[in-house]
Amino acid sequence: MGKEIIVVENPKSPEAEMFRNLRTNIQFMNADSDKKVMVVTSTIPGEGKSYVSANLAAAFAQLDKKVLIIDTDMRKGRQYTIFNLRPRPGISNFLSGVVEQDFVGEKEDIRNYIQETDIENLYLIPAGNVPPNPSELLVSTKMKAIIDDLIQTFDIIIFDVPPCLIVTDALILARLVDFTIIVSAQNVTKIENLKRAKLAIENVGGKVAGVVLNKVQVNAKSYENSYYYGEKISNVKPPKQRR
Repeated sequence: MGKEIIVVENPKSPEAEMFRNLRTNIQFMNADSDKKVMVVTSTIPGEGKSYVSANLAAAFAQLDKKVLIIDTDMRKGRQYTIFNLRPRPGISNFLSGVVEQDFVGEKEDIRNYIQETDIENLYLIPAGNVPPNPSELLVSTKMKAIIDDLIQTFDIIIFDVPPCLIVTDALILARLVDFTIIVSAQNVTKIENLKRAKLAIENVGGKVAGVVLNKVQVNAKSYENSYYYGEKISNVKPPKQRR
């Protein structure tokens, strides 16, 4: 497991507490149901959606929730690097039916693509091989069937999807899940892009639950202020990533 999982590597840090706060806010959104399926996206690349997805998933797993991340960023998926797992087979292989010769098991069974992480209760389906047509794969009827099937086993399903202003993948999935979280970055994300992203998701019938403000310089004082006055925005800062 990589050092980006801050809720495990540094659980007493303000950043880890922010993720627990975000987790609590999500739980209160639909207190009548423990089953939740969500999309985590951003407006443009580099805002930290994969970092937020991984830590939010880990935070839920720490509550003894059975959590699955599905990396549907089939162009540049990196969840497998965050958790130090195999990059293939993944969701692209399941949706396309194209697997490598050493694939074990029935290729039509989505459970054969699930990998167990080092974090108890947390599992991953990586993005898999880069296909020529990621958006077309997501439109397939298999996607709805995947959700209906896996929600019987998992309490939380998190889709890590590409930026919604770059490709249509997030909009395709937003219609199928309970809600979408948009990750933004301080001094990077433009408010106009956030508005465009929210409108685009709502126009296809999706629900935007809120915005996570990422890459914020966090100290004890700023954390205290955000805790009391930033109910709709969680501020999280990822560690520096090596190129």
